[in-house]
Amino acid sequence: MSNPAIPRKQVHELAEACSEAGSDFQPIATRLLKSQRRLTRFIEHNAEPLGPRPAEVAVYMTSVCLRVFEQVGGQMRKVSGRDLDLGARRIQQVVPSIMPPDLQLPQRVRKVEWRAQPHLLDEILWALFEKEETEEGEVRVEPPDATMIFLAMWTVVEALDRNWRPPPGYEPSDT
Repeated sequence: MSNPAIPRKQVHELAEACSEAGSDFQPIATRLLKSQRRLTRFIEHNAEPLGPRPAEVAVYMTSVCLRVFEQVGGQMRKVSGRDLDLGARRIQQVVPSIMPPDLQLPQRVRKVEWRAQPHLLDEILWALFEKEETEEGEVRVEPPDATMIFLAMWTVVEALDRNWRPPPGYEPSDT
C-alpha cells in the first residue's frame, strides 16, 4: 500500500527549487545519490543505452525525487534490489496499456489509479513530455527515450515510496 500522496503544489515547488538552485544543487544531488547507491546503479544501468545526455536527465530526476522526499521529512530507508524488482514487476503489468511511446503517454499513465506518489510522477511526466519551453542547458528528450526514462523513474518512485515513512502525523492538505 502506498503512502499518502505528497501534494501536487508541494511537489512542484520542491522540484522547481532544485532546478532554480542550478549548480548549487549539485552537492545536494551527489549526497542524495551516494546515500542510495543501489538506486543510483539501477538508474544508471537503465539509462545508459540512451546515451550520456538522456542518462544525465534520468540521474538528475532521481536526485530531485530523493530531494522531494527529504524535504517533506520522515525517514527513508535504503532501497534494495527487491524493492526495485517489485516496483518494476508492478509497472510491467500496465506497460501494454500505456504504450505506444508518444506524446499522449502521460494521459494514459494518469489513468493508472494505483500509482505511488502520483503527483511526483506527474511532475516527471510534465518535465519529460509536456513542458513546452526549455531553459538554457536543458536537454529535450524525444518520446521513445523519454518513455524509457519515465518507466525507470516510475520504478524509482515506487521503490522510494515503499521505503519512505512520512513524518509523524503527516496529513497532506492539498492533493
